[in-house]
Amino acid sequence: MRSYPTDSPRAAARILALATIVDGDLAPAELQALARTGVLQDIDIDFETFQDLLGDLCEDMLIDAAGRRDVELDPEAIDAMLAEVRDPALRRRLLAAMSRIADADGVLADAEATLLAHAAAAWSGERLPAAA
Repeated sequence: MRSYPTDSPRAAARILALATIVDGDLAPAELQALARTGVLQDIDIDFETFQDLLGDLCEDMLIDAAGRRDVELDPEAIDAMLAEVRDPALRRRLLAAMSRIADADGVLADAEATLLAHAAAAWSGERLPAAA
């Protein structure tokens, strides 16, 4: 899995990308919800760059899955991504956007609920592994 500098736009956008695909379906409603949040502009990422990051995330997940039938991230990989965002205000903004993305298609999938709960717990002051 690639790593990005702490609190960088790419680190933040990758978490949003994960929120859009964690349920295994990149729904148009989720992308529209992401656009409506304005968070990409807040973190200085244009939509084309976001799409590139989304592609990079999918590529990394496929590489990590190497030969397994199911493509999913283990909790340690998610922790590493979450650890790249340390700024409390940015964390709150991302968590709010992730929630809107998850709710956008009217179905809160188990994987979306798990990601939201994991991020909320990790960012609530619990110790995270150091970012690379």
